[in-house]
Amino acid sequence: MNNISKPIYQEIDVIGIGNAIVDILVFEKDSWLKKNSLNKGNMSLINEEEAEKLYSQIIPNLETSGGSAANTLAGIAQLGGKAAFIGRVRDDKLGEIFTNDIRSSGSIFQTPPTLSGPSTARCLILVTPDAQRTMCTYLGASTFLEPNDLDLSLIEKSKILYLEGYLFDSPDAKKAFIKASEICKNSGGEVALSLSDSFCVNRHRESFLNLVENYVDILFSNESEIKSLYETSTLESAVDQIKGRCKVAVITCGEDGSIILTKNEQINIPANNLGEVIDTTGAGDLYASGFLFGYLNNKDLATCGSIGSICAGQIITQLGSRCECSLIDIVRENVKSL
Repeated sequence: MNNISKPIYQEIDVIGIGNAIVDILVFEKDSWLKKNSLNKGNMSLINEEEAEKLYSQIIPNLETSGGSAANTLAGIAQLGGKAAFIGRVRDDKLGEIFTNDIRSSGSIFQTPPTLSGPSTARCLILVTPDAQRTMCTYLGASTFLEPNDLDLSLIEKSKILYLEGYLFDSPDAKKAFIKASEICKNSGGEVALSLSDSFCVNRHRESFLNLVENYVDILFSNESEIKSLYETSTLESAVDQIKGRCKVAVITCGEDGSIILTKNEQINIPANNLGEVIDTTGAGDLYASGFLFGYLNNKDLATCGSIGSICAGQIITQLGSRCECSLIDIVRENVKSL
């Protein structure tokens, strides 16, 4: 199997653009969800008043910088890669928590906070005893990202630009995506996109398809997202349609592992079970961390997928999306070529 050639001269491995969200994780019983009329396993968007009301009823087990792209970038930094993140917070307590936490992961974060407007975004992640997540998300300041917020020098220095699909709900952020993609490609970098959510894909299908066709080199999705993108009820049909649309497409399938696709190849990667499942928060995000880390280190695609699977398998054995032990040591224990 041949490696795929990649640019080698940029100073930053991956720069990500996404929602800057403080993840607030808490263990709750099913009865609490029912009392608050929350549908178990779903992600719902809430307003600031609803966010404050729910927050007042819980005792957080963990508060960390979050959001899909931020999780992936922090994972890359924990693996030893050089990562940077662009996202918008407010100058408030949660904005300070986000900033300090993502920087403590080793990621570069230089986007200045807004001084007015909505407060910092937060996601209340309610973990029930069966490890299912129910998420209530207030997007707040994160949706006010715009092209002027882009650090062009960092994008030009990056090998890979990683885009989070959730931000497509903001027209200004969508413009920022396109501008950043053009800068990255013109500088010799590659563009990776995470589809993020099947409902998000439904809302912005044409925009995603255009991005995939014209800019994306590496696409990350789960089974429901890729089926939504191509409006099909079967994974097989979606696989046939995405093949060759971009350089590499990665489809995660939960406990069934993942599928890596190029124009001429399909590689099936088994899931890695590294312990009891505690919380599935960030599993897909950390898979992307591991895959991109392998990719940047010139590993073949099967090895990239295995590293992604190991990172995902480890993160679900703990609470939250920041590995509590040395992620790179776990990868090295399981991938002998590192």
